[in-house]
Amino acid sequence: MTSVADTAAIAPPRRQRSAFVRFVIRLFREKPLGAAGAVVFMLFLFCGIFADVLAPYGMNQISPLNRLKPPSLQFPFGTDNLGRDMLSRCLYGAQLSVIIGFCAAGLATIISVVLGILTGYLGGKFDMVTQRFVDAWMSFPDLIILIVVVSVLGPGMPQIIGTLALLFGIAGSRIIRSAVVTVRENMYVHAAQSTGASTFRILWRHILPNVMPPVIVLFTTRVGVVILVESGLAFLGLGVPPPAPTWGGMLSGAGRTFMYQGPWLALAPGLCLTIVVYATNMFGDALRDLLDPRMRGSR
Repeated sequence: MTSVADTAAIAPPRRQRSAFVRFVIRLFREKPLGAAGAVVFMLFLFCGIFADVLAPYGMNQISPLNRLKPPSLQFPFGTDNLGRDMLSRCLYGAQLSVIIGFCAAGLATIISVVLGILTGYLGGKFDMVTQRFVDAWMSFPDLIILIVVVSVLGPGMPQIIGTLALLFGIAGSRIIRSAVVTVRENMYVHAAQSTGASTFRILWRHILPNVMPPVIVLFTTRVGVVILVESGLAFLGLGVPPPAPTWGGMLSGAGRTFMYQGPWLALAPGLCLTIVVYATNMFGDALRDLLDPRMRGSR
C-alpha cells in the first residue's frame, strides 16, 4: 500500500510533466508559426549534434571527378569546386553553428542575468555607474568591436565565442534589469527582507525564478543573432578559419567565386542560414508571447 509520503513524492513530477505538455499544446494551438519554428530549431539542433553520423561524406573529402556537380540523388546539395559534398559541409557547418551559437548565447545570458539582477536589485550608485558603462558599451558599433577584437586576437572559435558573449551579454543586461526592478517591489520580496533573508537567498529564491521568462526568451533570440553574426564574420574572413566549414565561409569562398557556374554553392548555405535564423526568431517570439504575463494580460 502506498504511503502518503510516497504519494507526495510522486505528485510533483506529474504536475511538472503535465504543465510541460500543456505548454506544448498551447504552443501548437495558439502559435502555429512559433511551433513550426520550434520544430525546425530542434531539427537544426539534432543535425548539428549528430553531424558526424548524418553526413554521407567527410567535410573536406575531395573528389576531383565530381567537382561542380549539380544537385542529384548522390549529392542532394551538389558539390563545390573541389568535389566536396555540399550536404555534408552544411551539416558540419550546422555543428559549428550549434557550438558557437549555444556557447555564446549561454555565456551572454549568464552575463546579462548577473549584471541585470545585481544592478536592478541593489540600485543606488552601483546601478548608476554600471548603467553608464553599459551605455558607453552600447554606443560602439557591434561590427567594429568584433572586427577589432578578432583582428587583435586572431580568428578562432574561442575568440568569437568570448567576444560575442561580452557584446550581447552586456547589452542584454538592460532587459533583465528592467524585469528585476519590477519584481523587487512585490510583497513577497519585502516579506523576505523583513524576515532577515540574505541578499543571495532573495536573489536566488525570489528574484531569479520570477525573471526566468525574459531570460529564456533572451537566450533563444540570442542563438539566432549569434549564428547570423558569426556567419557575417566568416563571410569577411574573420570567423573560424578554413578548412572548417561554416555557412558564412562557404558563401564567401567558393559560393561567391563560382556562383554563376554553380548557384547551389551559394543557395545551400544561404538557405540553411535563412531558415534556421528565421525559425529561431519565430520560436523566441512565441515563447515571449506565452511566457510573458504582460502579453497574456494584453489579450
